[in-house]
Amino acid sequence: MRVISITGLSGSGKTSTIEHIIKELISRGYTVGSVKEIHFEAFAMDTEGKNTWRHRQAGSDTVTARSANETDVLYKGHMPIYDLLAHYDQDFVLLEGVRDAVVPEIAVASEDGKPELSPLTFVVSGRFANTHSGTYKGLPIINGVTDTKKLVDLIIEKTPSLMYDVDPECCSACGMDCRTFLSKHLKGEIDINTCVLKNSKVKLTIDGKNIYMVPFVEAILKNVVTGVVKELKGFKKGKKISIEFVDDSE
Repeated sequence: MRVISITGLSGSGKTSTIEHIIKELISRGYTVGSVKEIHFEAFAMDTEGKNTWRHRQAGSDTVTARSANETDVLYKGHMPIYDLLAHYDQDFVLLEGVRDAVVPEIAVASEDGKPELSPLTFVVSGRFANTHSGTYKGLPIINGVTDTKKLVDLIIEKTPSLMYDVDPECCSACGMDCRTFLSKHLKGEIDINTCVLKNSKVKLTIDGKNIYMVPFVEAILKNVVTGVVKELKGFKKGKKISIEFVDDSE
């Protein structure tokens, strides 16, 4: 799964840019999901007095509204972005207004505004591209509405599979944190495939989903499993070991 974020102030063209990107990606055969960050603190999808609201008031942590046309799952609080993305399995997921994930960013601004750049910004778009062209502070300006194909070409070129924001104290084998690593990749200074998490020799999956492990956790798991399995008849050093089990503990 590849994830990008479109950032900018209200009225800068975020949603219009995302709409065109989604349509273009789908036309190329990709599946797409999206997340919209709501910055209005009083916003709530639920309505006071309705049945789902009453479920929540009674103490239900997760409430689902299921109808013939859609299914809406309501969680308490502000879910961490990586927990939220775990519910997605599309080829691309577009985040609108999200900045707490280590993903490439498209900065958008109004015609007379100033794009707010971050180390993860790789292109400038939105309404700003209606009145500006060429580059902005070294980054290409591409109109997401009138030049969508070019923008999507760049997205496909630059966006790697989702990286995790691992604590540098747990993993800094590359000598930097994940955000800095991705920033250097977007600038063409480093190969994304040199990330140790992407070159792990130990693969852990839970319910079909790959779980990233920092190097010392990977080493612990590998050493424990190898230490047990090597005592069994049929073990051969250098061969692939695969173990699968269902955790039925309560």
